Amino acid sequence: MTTAAHRIVILGAGYAGLAAARQALRAKGAQVTVIDARAEFVDRVRLHQALAGQPVRRTDIRKSLERKGIEFVQARVERIDPAARRVELAADGAARGAGWALHYDSLVYALGSRGDRSAVPGAGEFAYSIATPEDLARIPELTGKVAVVGGGATGIELAAELAESRPDLEVELVSAEEPGSWLSAKARDHIRATFDRLGVRVHAGVKVREVTAAGLELVGGERIEAGIVLWCTGFAVPDVAIRSGLAVDADGRVLVDDKLRSRSHPAVYAVGDCALMPGSDGRALRMACATALPAGKYVGASIVSRLRGREPEAHSFGYVLQCISLGRRDAVVQRVRPDDAPTDRVFTGRLGVFVKESIVRAVGGAARLSPLT
Repeated sequence: MTTAAHRIVILGAGYAGLAAARQALRAKGAQVTVIDARAEFVDRVRLHQALAGQPVRRTDIRKSLERKGIEFVQARVERIDPAARRVELAADGAARGAGWALHYDSLVYALGSRGDRSAVPGAGEFAYSIATPEDLARIPELTGKVAVVGGGATGIELAAELAESRPDLEVELVSAEEPGSWLSAKARDHIRATFDRLGVRVHAGVKVREVTAAGLELVGGERIEAGIVLWCTGFAVPDVAIRSGLAVDADGRVLVDDKLRSRSHPAVYAVGDCALMPGSDGRALRMACATALPAGKYVGASIVSRLRGREPEAHSFGYVLQCISLGRRDAVVQRVRPDDAPTDRVFTGRLGVFVKESIVRAVGGAARLSPLT
């Protein structure tokens, strides 16, 4: 009698999920399956370049995975049944007529995140996210004045890229804090100087009260006219974990232990943006590919270790750098401590661009299972 292969199912073909799949391949005799509603991989860290009109590589997920012997299922995940160890899939993504299900022996929950425009009135109707390739497809042609809301890394990169690549646009950045407020003074000053050079008008220390068809209305009554509002603040995660009965925080992120297993259902691993992953100091690790890739790698290796009869060590992770592009000719690379606190060491200009681009290429190569890393 032939014993069925151990089936490792990974939900999500983003940075964390693909990193986990790569490691899971080392499990001798196991079958690795990746499920995602999207059949094309585009580096999330390059979406601001795509919106600015630059060519960005797109990869066929099925071909990329199947070359490595990994099964790919294009489908939308409805819910997980942990007791029966199965994943229920929606018919619209699977094209199989009715909803159907896949059995698993080991499960990795890595469904990522999306932009959230629900916090401010009118944002859902009049603003556009840039968190996914589908978001970009909904954005009309950029003309005239563009308002970028959010002074985090996404907003900074987008404002700089648009200003440099599209000098025909008037770009305004609106932020509740100074752009790059979590970085060192040297890094913040360089970001400001770059925005001045590129002609980006910065509105710092202000909050958006409402988004309208004409632009932004700020708390205090000021208005900023804009033909397009690009929303780069706030993220939300899928509600699959909630519907599946997994323990989550107030935002719907799966609560995990120090080995990145669900606190309520230890047979389920959760990793990436959709998990509340604790750092060495107990604080949650930030949402970023810099966090997701090594965590996905850890989870895949943990599954392999357990199949070999060995208990893995607890997840341990420390940050090294934070990299923010400022167009194609400048960047800020902030050296940080393992807990992500900034140091005084900052690289900018050509050196910053080289470091940033090298990391982004390595990240993309790892996600595509290419031999870059």
